[in-house]
Amino acid sequence: MVSETEQLLLALMIGVIMLGMGSSLTWRDFRRAFKRPQAILIGFASQYLLMPLIGFILAITLQLPPPLAVGLILIASMPGGSTSNIFAYFSKGDLALSVTMTTFSTLAAFVMTPLALFIYASRFMTSEISMGIGSVIAGLVVMLIPVLIGMSIRKRNANVGAVLELIGGVMGVVIILALIALWVPRNAGLLATTPWQVYVAAIGIGALGFLFGFVTSIFSGLGFRRAATVSLETGIQNGPLALSVVLLSFTGVIANELALIPVLYSLFIVIISSFVTIFYRRMNERMQQRNVALL
Repeated sequence: MVSETEQLLLALMIGVIMLGMGSSLTWRDFRRAFKRPQAILIGFASQYLLMPLIGFILAITLQLPPPLAVGLILIASMPGGSTSNIFAYFSKGDLALSVTMTTFSTLAAFVMTPLALFIYASRFMTSEISMGIGSVIAGLVVMLIPVLIGMSIRKRNANVGAVLELIGGVMGVVIILALIALWVPRNAGLLATTPWQVYVAAIGIGALGFLFGFVTSIFSGLGFRRAATVSLETGIQNGPLALSVVLLSFTGVIANELALIPVLYSLFIVIISSFVTIFYRRMNERMQQRNVALL
């Protein structure tokens, strides 16, 4: 389903993305963010408590086979993707909050993702899948290295760090566009025979993430602009990272089955995010105009 060349390119691009993500913040930014921690904590809860639970419920409701269920819970347990920062910018959301949440959730992923898999995916584990879970954890640890390198570069030279941050954000979009351009035509037959339940799972996990991330934030009193930002961070998971972890941890048929939902999620999330971003942008613009009129 994914060629060796694509696997190599994906691994290299993920390294660049994680390097860029690490370059986006310094430890001082974390200290400053936690002076007003409410949005960060709500986003963290949405990311690692709400999303894996939604993935588990979808897997049970749709009666997905074990490899597809584990693939769904894996994508639901991923940190926020750097692509969310781009959508947060275009939606006129809180970009600083978006970047902070992405980086914080990425650093937390090395503990929270394996924990979420243990809690929610254990029911679907087969002997073949269980053997690769240790490699999943090892793969996540390896991904931590470029994040820390990026943070070190940003500390030494803020200008170089800013360039790497931009490259990492753009690379996230490039990976998804490359999947659409290269993977879809070659796997048209597979897509045509994929059951509807798989499409519902791949599309539903992102859509429900947007919805519940927004609702949770509004009821927590964050206000529309920050709630929209948390919503985008919750719904946009790091699909390329999930795919990389699968391909680094498994081989053969089981790898293709586990990777199917992360791939489909990555393809559809751009479309869904675009519509959600347009809505949030219009609402944010209206609120800005209303605030100006009141002055």
